[in-house]
Amino acid sequence: MSEEKKQVEKIREAFEQEFGRFVDLRNKLSDLGLAAAENLQREISEFKTRHTGKKSEIANAKKLIGRVAPEERGSFGQFVQSVEKRIVTAIDESESALNDYILKAKTERERVDVTLPGRRPRVGHLHLITLLRQQIEDIFVSMGYSIEDDREIETDYYNFDALNIPDGHPARESQDTFYTTTGFALRSQTSTVQIRAMERRGAPIRIIAPGRVFRRDTPDPTHVPMFHQIEGLCVDKGITMAHLKGTVAEWLRRLFGEGTKVRMRPSYFPFTEPSAEFDFSCFKCSGTGQSDGARCRPCKGSGWIELGGCGMVHPNVLENCGVDPQVYSGFAFGFGLERMCALMYALDDIRLMFENDVRFLGQFR
Repeated sequence: MSEEKKQVEKIREAFEQEFGRFVDLRNKLSDLGLAAAENLQREISEFKTRHTGKKSEIANAKKLIGRVAPEERGSFGQFVQSVEKRIVTAIDESESALNDYILKAKTERERVDVTLPGRRPRVGHLHLITLLRQQIEDIFVSMGYSIEDDREIETDYYNFDALNIPDGHPARESQDTFYTTTGFALRSQTSTVQIRAMERRGAPIRIIAPGRVFRRDTPDPTHVPMFHQIEGLCVDKGITMAHLKGTVAEWLRRLFGEGTKVRMRPSYFPFTEPSAEFDFSCFKCSGTGQSDGARCRPCKGSGWIELGGCGMVHPNVLENCGVDPQVYSGFAFGFGLERMCALMYALDDIRLMFENDVRFLGQFR
């Protein structure tokens, strides 16, 4: 055997000895796992470049063909090509098998069993304040009232002057009301909506005005600086306190049940005269003051729950809206939704309604 042929034979033997390691690993792929197979894939790629590339040993062996005697050149060339073919074929077969295994492993890992039940998307629901607001709105709409909404930033006139709240009244002070740098105020009650509605629509009118209001209260279990109110207004000829009491009583009966009773206590508000606070019999203990053999929690054992304020619309307020108080009279009432929610759901802290804790809010549907 010529020296050139011996040299090529050594190249083949060195390849087979080194390549044997890849053969052993390829046969154990199922035990190695996907990550090891991907590492082996990179190693084989480097191995292929080293043994079949332009600077490989077999590429240098081809250069020896020209140095062999002419009568041996043909057989030597065929021998070099056969060795090269064996190297390339062995590497390609291992590389192909490895690629097939990796593809199969990835497909299996990402496979989706379409026969399994799907994951149902989590469905949200309305906030408990929104739910109560809609329930109250439905009741008043069925009683012939319309729903009004308007701006939350108001002038002093609509927030105070038009409501018969004069200069010097505590409600106009900065410690009680939020003011903007340009002198506007965040509305402190939705009565501003009533004023604008009367200016726009005149009398007769029957509306409720739900919405957010703002007061400079320090947050605690019973106070927050932003809360929700619903105010009602009815202006027509011959309206009296009897209509007011009857309307409030009917609304509360529809909300809490036919046995609900209403009482009124004298009070004072600048925009109504006469004015009153209205209470209703406790929905938990039916006015007895006792629930489950103990002092009723919502009404604190009194049998009555204080809800809001009401009264006959002050003549000055009617005149400010262009309504003749000699022809028309009306009543108004208002209450806070947070307070009602806290009572209905036995909440100790109204701030829970604004903390956006899904674990808490998910209880109310």
